Amino acid sequence: MESHGIFAPKDEAEAREQYETVGPSAQTVVKETAKAMEFDREEYGNRVTADVVETARNALFASLLEVVTGTREEFENAVPEEFNVHVEGSENVDNVAWHVAPAAETAVAATYNEKEEAAVATLQRIAFGRVYRDIV
Repeated sequence: MESHGIFAPKDEAEAREQYETVGPSAQTVVKETAKAMEFDREEYGNRVTADVVETARNALFASLLEVVTGTREEFENAVPEEFNVHVEGSENVDNVAWHVAPAAETAVAATYNEKEEAAVATLQRIAFGRVYRDIV
């Protein structure tokens, strides 16, 4: 098993706290990206909206969610029996990336064959959408 990412909130309060911590970074990323795109002050004001910064915050938070990769057996042993489980992908694939979310008593997973990095990134977005969007 291998762990990727750093955010593994134990409850809703911790998820909200971790989400809040990435706010300033998201604003900086958006500002610096707009600067690299040579937005003048007017274009920045017109195009960089609160929704743009929120999208950056969502993506940044999602990209920091802890995901574990391993075998299907390791996945099945890692998820508490009482948790709801949502798995994307095929049952015929041996490798699984997963995120356990105690805040929602849920685990989300994605199977993959060879592209572990892609599976991790995909699962982080899935976890945000299925678990954390409503919490934060």
